[in-house]
Amino acid sequence: MTNAPALASQSDARLDWPSLFATRSTRMKASEIRELLKLLDKPEVISFAGGIPDPALFPTEAFREGLNQALTGPAAGQALQYSVSEGYLPLREWLVERMKSLGVPCGVDNIIVTSGSQQALDYLGKLFLSPSDTALVTWPSYMGALSAFNAYEPEYDRLAPFSNREPGDYAKMAAEKGGVVKFAYMSADFANPSGETLSQAARERVLDLAEELDIAVIEDAAYQSLRYDGEEVATLLSLDIARCGSIEAARTIYCGSFSKTLAPGLRVGWVCASSKVISKLVLMKQASDLHSATLNQISINHVARSVFDVQIEKIVSVYRSRRDRMLQALEAHMPEGVTWTRPDGGMFVWVTLPEGMDGAELLAASLKHENVAFVPGKAFFADCSGANTLRLSFSCANESQIDEGVGRLGRAVRLVQGHKAEDLS
Repeated sequence: MTNAPALASQSDARLDWPSLFATRSTRMKASEIRELLKLLDKPEVISFAGGIPDPALFPTEAFREGLNQALTGPAAGQALQYSVSEGYLPLREWLVERMKSLGVPCGVDNIIVTSGSQQALDYLGKLFLSPSDTALVTWPSYMGALSAFNAYEPEYDRLAPFSNREPGDYAKMAAEKGGVVKFAYMSADFANPSGETLSQAARERVLDLAEELDIAVIEDAAYQSLRYDGEEVATLLSLDIARCGSIEAARTIYCGSFSKTLAPGLRVGWVCASSKVISKLVLMKQASDLHSATLNQISINHVARSVFDVQIEKIVSVYRSRRDRMLQALEAHMPEGVTWTRPDGGMFVWVTLPEGMDGAELLAASLKHENVAFVPGKAFFADCSGANTLRLSFSCANESQIDEGVGRLGRAVRLVQGHKAEDLS
């Protein structure tokens, strides 16, 4: 018995695990957001870090009814059984109607249900990217997408619809890096992290570029339903279909999610695209996890059919008020030289600090002196730039927490600025 630890230690030393890992594993990094979410368990910390919905707003009664119906009567066997990889048919039928309301005529063969839209991004990275191929992404971009794509060893180039770059320049840069451009990825509505929305003109420019390069377009629509102000802008997929005539001819792949509207814990998202793309994603689903949890899909289908529009109206009202309060608090408490976006929807305000300040340093000072958390912006840039930026989420903080937390954050900014000034003197 006394020799067991020594034997275990010797065994561990014999096996060099890193030498067995695939080269792609070196590009897998811990999520800063996942780590920061641990702070939610500390009551003294006011967190603007996690881009997560407020659990107090979940339609729990509708889910209770849906789960009860799924687990009673003859349907119980189906809810607990293996299912088809494409997804629960009634849910896919509801999604067909949802996509039609967004200007996207399609059928059930154009829909696959995934385990959240994060799984969809992973599958699309796997489907399109060979090592050294180029993905066009925005600067900044959703860090979960970068994490998903990183596993497939791509290169990145900056997607800027109104830049002066010619399409051939993107192709040339990709060739110099040893691959070709495969897709353009963006969150067109209330983007994570910037909160910004692409105008219709910008969306048309993205489609023009994609046609010139003959590449796919991945539209991440996780926040598309959360509009608080302004006129709705047509989805990239609907604009694409208007150009080419049908979803089967479209190059745009729409990734949707119930995580920000109904509840994230059930992990239900979907992809809407040409059946040629969906058929490949079905094969990946079969090889990966067979299918998304049937019980969860049945429950989501019940809630979507019974309360979706009411739920959207409720959360939009609450989040709009919190967005307004955060913008007011930033105006009141941020020192001169700090700027921020004014989003028309979503969950985020993107803050730019004066040149020379570092968001990671500010986070350390903010946690130590003010008990306020946020996400430093550097992780959202494919080239690790943007050190003087940060993301604030207003979705899970009430108005008094926003007032207090932004006030504290303003003090932390001034503290760090003072230290910088002392270092220069």
